[in-house]
Amino acid sequence: MADAKHVCISCGTDSRERLLISCEQDGKAVWVCARCLPMFIHGAH
Repeated sequence: MADAKHVCISCGTDSRERLLISCEQDGKAVWVCARCLPMFIHGAH
């Protein structure tokens, strides 16, 4: 079972739904799913 804290910071999905990638923001560990990652790289269009 996925840890409740391990959800995408953008859409809220967990690792049972999509691949999550660990990142750091303001010194805290955060998670971003593979679907939302391009938005963080390229910005929202």
